[in-house]
Amino acid sequence: MSTATGRKPPPPRRAAPRAPARREVTFEKAPPAESQRIGVYGPGGIGKTSLAAAAPGPVVFFDMDDSLGVLGLDAQRVPGVESWNDLRRALQGGGWDKIRTIVIDSATRAEELAVAWTCRNVPNDKGQTVQRVEDYGYGKGYVHVYDTVMTLVGDLDQHVRAGRNVILVMHDCTANVPNPAGEDYIRYEPRLQSPSSGKASIRLRVREWLDHLLFVGYDVAVQKGKGQGRGTRTIYPVETPACMAKSRLIDEPIPFERGSADVWDALFQTKEEK
Repeated sequence: MSTATGRKPPPPRRAAPRAPARREVTFEKAPPAESQRIGVYGPGGIGKTSLAAAAPGPVVFFDMDDSLGVLGLDAQRVPGVESWNDLRRALQGGGWDKIRTIVIDSATRAEELAVAWTCRNVPNDKGQTVQRVEDYGYGKGYVHVYDTVMTLVGDLDQHVRAGRNVILVMHDCTANVPNPAGEDYIRYEPRLQSPSSGKASIRLRVREWLDHLLFVGYDVAVQKGKGQGRGTRTIYPVETPACMAKSRLIDEPIPFERGSADVWDALFQTKEEK
């Protein structure tokens, strides 16, 4: 129906939603956490997998980098995980009741599987599959991969709520850090998707999700432009100009020797004391 002027009448106004029924608010103390979300990253060969294997057990690995056999570690793993669907089905399956810690080694490799799944299953604006993330168009592919990886985060959260620790082992990279207080600088960060725009950054979202992000680095002193070191290692649980890190419980660097469980002793003893 039209008015005399030929214009359609405005649509009827929707009624405002009703306020929810009033109820009394109750309060309670938060129960102590039974599990923790932990990220471990650093250069290749520094001992990340050995560190994860020493976490509170029983420990089970998604050995996606095929590290356990090379290192000779006596650790259980989930066999037959070669695709994104394999990984998610295993996490959603049964049989986890007696497991204390789940390790994904590495989350960097898991992200690569997520990229492959996204390109095969998420069409572009023309309804076509793509070969590369960049083929979706400016920035769109990164958003699709981000959405895919977030489904894995949801799977892992189910295990955390069930009382199991989750450890994400990640490779490292160097990244430029915008510094509003002065000159920009470079630091180590986990090698996960992080577009320069900051949008659809899996790296930043995972850091927010984790309770602890631990950087394992070699001890290096620089004198007259030359780096010197003896191969000793340190675990950094707090952010420094040289690395992205965080911890809800520990705030001092911990010397690390391959196979050492000192960081787990510090982390879980601190948790129990509090």
